[in-house]
Amino acid sequence: MTVTIIVIVAIVLLVGLTLALLYNKLVRLRNRVENAWAQVDVQLRRRYDLIPNLVETVKGYASHERATFEEVTQARTAAQQAGTVENQAQAENMLTAALGKLFAVAEDYPELRATENFQQLQSQLEETEGKIAISRQVYNDTVLTYDTALESVPTNIVGSTFNFVEKPYFEIEEPVREAPQVRF
Repeated sequence: MTVTIIVIVAIVLLVGLTLALLYNKLVRLRNRVENAWAQVDVQLRRRYDLIPNLVETVKGYASHERATFEEVTQARTAAQQAGTVENQAQAENMLTAALGKLFAVAEDYPELRATENFQQLQSQLEETEGKIAISRQVYNDTVLTYDTALESVPTNIVGSTFNFVEKPYFEIEEPVREAPQVRF
């Protein structure tokens, strides 16, 4: 009888220890996802801080392009107010398109492109875009690890028991690349 009790206690302890380890793994992965998102957010905020300076610099040369400036400003505001990863991705797509229009305006003003201030802002924005891409990749890789753990046995049982939910990927539409046309 005592051997049976010892075996039952050992099994209960083993199951309890396994559940605790799996739960802690999911918590650790969820925290990594949140940390990765925080890193994306830092880079996005840096981008948002650069945009007003860029707009003001271009405004000095192309004051009649008011609609473009307003579009950039509205897109920036929408991106700053996005509450979910999906909304953030959609807002970032709009902001990227608006910035593309702003740089197109700048192309019409060679004296603007030649100014040191514009070149520095453009360089900082390009650097920030690169950091955003890296941060987004780290976030998505972390989400992949977390979501895979939630879908795998036996962590899926622990995850569903303790209400762990899958995290969304941060997907931004990449510009469509057209094949170059070669004519002879």
